[in-house]
Amino acid sequence: MKNIRLNVTLPANINEQINEISKELNQKKSHIIASALEMYLDYIDIQIAKKRENEEGSIDMETFFKDLEIDVQDRV
Repeated sequence: MKNIRLNVTLPANINEQINEISKELNQKKSHIIASALEMYLDYIDIQIAKKRENEEGSIDMETFFKDLEIDVQDRV
């Protein structure tokens, strides 16, 4: 995966926490920030999926396969 340079402004206390974690784990600050953002984005994806499910409703597995014209009985 290609990396890009991104300039951000952070509150001082968050920067201090990142510095402490970076020293403790002997990892670059960019790695700490990228890992934290990746986890947060995964969390947000789940929240968005839950929101969409509440708005649009959900379907059961049988209906899902039927809509795709897949006969589940043939695959069992």
